[in-house]
Amino acid sequence: MIRRRTFLACAAVGLTVVGVAAQPAAARPAPTASVRLLALNDFHGNLEPPSGSSGTAIDENGNAVPAGGAAYIAAHLKQLRNRDTLTVAQGDLIGASPLISAAYHDEPSVQFLGDSGVTASAVGNHEFDEGYQELLRVQNGGCHPVDGCSPAGRWRGAKFDYLGANVLLKKNDRPAIRPWTIRRVNGVRIGFIGLVTKTTPSIVTAEGIKDLKFQDEVDAANRAARELKRRHVRAMVVLVHEGDQVKSGERPDECGVVPGAGTRIAQQADPEIDMVLSGHTHQQYLCSVEDPAGNARLFSSGSSFGRVITEVNLKVNRRTGDIVRSSVNADNHVVTRDVPPDPATQTFVQTWKDRVSTIADKPIGKITADLTRAPSAAGETALGDVIADGQLAGTKDLGAQVALMNPGGVRTDLVHKASGSEGDGVVTYGEAFAVQPFSNVMGVTSLTGAQIDALLEQQWTAAGEKILQPSANLRFTIDRGRAVGDRVSAITVDGTPVDPAATYKVAANNFLLGGGDGFSVFTEGKDQVLGPIDLDAFVAYFTAQGTISPPALNRISGR
Repeated sequence: MIRRRTFLACAAVGLTVVGVAAQPAAARPAPTASVRLLALNDFHGNLEPPSGSSGTAIDENGNAVPAGGAAYIAAHLKQLRNRDTLTVAQGDLIGASPLISAAYHDEPSVQFLGDSGVTASAVGNHEFDEGYQELLRVQNGGCHPVDGCSPAGRWRGAKFDYLGANVLLKKNDRPAIRPWTIRRVNGVRIGFIGLVTKTTPSIVTAEGIKDLKFQDEVDAANRAARELKRRHVRAMVVLVHEGDQVKSGERPDECGVVPGAGTRIAQQADPEIDMVLSGHTHQQYLCSVEDPAGNARLFSSGSSFGRVITEVNLKVNRRTGDIVRSSVNADNHVVTRDVPPDPATQTFVQTWKDRVSTIADKPIGKITADLTRAPSAAGETALGDVIADGQLAGTKDLGAQVALMNPGGVRTDLVHKASGSEGDGVVTYGEAFAVQPFSNVMGVTSLTGAQIDALLEQQWTAAGEKILQPSANLRFTIDRGRAVGDRVSAITVDGTPVDPAATYKVAANNFLLGGGDGFSVFTEGKDQVLGPIDLDAFVAYFTAQGTISPPALNRISGR
């Protein structure tokens, strides 16, 4: 039996029923059209079932169960779909993807999603990982300008529309991509408005979006809603790549959100908008919020990596064209692996797996134990340290003296246990790629000692903390008990205290060098030079070292 959750108080439904009984026949409620929406978010190219904690989801009973994988997504979608169904998505469908998808610029994932029926998706921040022009190519088709066509031939473009009402061209404030789209189902029209987090400029490489600006999500949603209304579309759904966090262990149909950016959008957007389907935070929740007119409005999210499908059932008034809010009910379905996988999708995934296997399975080095992202009390991680060491080694010929790595760019752990036939402790290219999938370019910039101090103070903002991972020769102490802006001390390079007036060559990826994650001091650097791709530096370091053991977590001291 499918469990559902209704988002309007039963008392309100009761009042509607009483009103109907008192009305003359001519004023009886208009006939309605039934519609089902199925939604995915934050797929990140996970065509194969994700592994580790990324491959489990908390189910309705509170148990962690294996979940995800394209063949299982396709199977569950077929079970849930009826003749009145539209399938949509909330962004980050691509980017930060496993090698099976990323090696071909995520064309395999976009193909799968289109073949699975996705008709519209909000653009996510990761859709901009390779820049705006690459997003246009993914949408419209054509072979990659550098790598050429994939083994499948010339790319035809996505079968679905990417939407971003708040993504504008700087030169004229016109939409950079389609802001909304209209779909007809069961004789009625539904307008979908796409939005991406307005923080996108701080979390993607600056060069790729230099011609764009990202408007406030609510302002853009309201503008799009007015445009849809002028076209006599009254049923409106926001697909937004922004959301909220939840308490640990929340079940898929619970609403344990900590109100934040997602809730703000869901509560403040134009009351003409009937529901807000969200993403970005990789959480699962089903909530009811109050819109500006005081009416209940669905606010939901479906986890990440293809582990949850959000089902929304609703009715549309055929006379007014508006969604009947009291009819809206939703259910987050875990994409369990206890159903037969879809055979056609299995074949599709295996084809791409075979194509990339010669690259993915190549050994690059060994580890003596797990290299993880588990932080010390100070926020230092073994894998972050090794990456920073590799980045320093890869930029030495550019004059680099120290290196810093952003923790958000370390996407998974390197585990000692073999993932395939390579043997315990062997690290393959595919595993290294999973750790650093962004293809960021390494660079070196000149910063004074005072600027390095100011940079390290930017590890704390109102949004939280992001501890930069240092190369072995850079050390510092932090004290979280002190005020923000005065928490870092005892900075040394090669054992010598940093001179505030001296100049140092600092290596980092181009995301950080462009001020990503709020580290704006990087943009004050001088004499910047660019070097290898970060993954290439990582692989070269492993190859040169042969075998790597987890380093002692003593580069950052304090609490």
